[in-house]
Amino acid sequence: MTMDESYPMSHSQKKAMRAIGIFLFTLVALQAYAAEPRAVNPEDPYERLNRVFYDFNELVDKVVMRPIARIYNLLIPKPITKGVSHIFTNIDNIPTIANDLLQMNFYQATSDAWRLLINTTIGIAGFFDVAAQIGLENNHEDLGLTFAQWGWKNSTYLVIPFLGPSTLRDGVAWPINYELLTVYPYISPTGVRYAAYSTNLISKRADILRYQDVMEQAALDKYVFMRNAYMQNRSYQIERNKQLGDPYLEKNNLGKLE
Repeated sequence: MTMDESYPMSHSQKKAMRAIGIFLFTLVALQAYAAEPRAVNPEDPYERLNRVFYDFNELVDKVVMRPIARIYNLLIPKPITKGVSHIFTNIDNIPTIANDLLQMNFYQATSDAWRLLINTTIGIAGFFDVAAQIGLENNHEDLGLTFAQWGWKNSTYLVIPFLGPSTLRDGVAWPINYELLTVYPYISPTGVRYAAYSTNLISKRADILRYQDVMEQAALDKYVFMRNAYMQNRSYQIERNKQLGDPYLEKNNLGKLE
């Protein structure tokens, strides 16, 4: 008889072990932050390793994710796939609101909370994006952006197996964001949790299939294309979050100028 069979861990003990793991991971993260280069425009010091992981992710996408996404789009009517995409976007509002609060962005937290409430109720669990029709635009926040708001703005590009483009900061933030702020770790049984998360991934991959040919034709070096696109998008999101508690302030002002 093994130790696990003699002394099975209770749910509370598992949560405690998970919390300890996250705490230790955070300590490592802080050490990584202290040691990270502080260049204004970080280069790609891990490019050789990043390209290996990029090629691996491309293979997984080509063999697994892309075919599944194509079958998904082929078999399921577009209105249904659009509604499913809206549902998962609505679920993603939960960690977004949490990160709004961690960033002390109370204006956007209120807006995102209203968006979640309206789409969950009137929009039937988010299947219909009713909130967008009344001006409550979708907003995305995660712990990586929160770390940037707290001061860890510049970070080195990093490709993570299975997860894809990231930075050292975002890679450190991802498991904490997932474990503490998203709904998935709290879904039970485990099979339902994995099914929900997998469906979310398939839905997101199916949504961007229409850009596949454009990227294939436009990019001479797809690795560089993905790196630049990711870093530029994160820089935009970080700068946007500085807009006095309103990430859409700059866009609104531009609209008035026009």
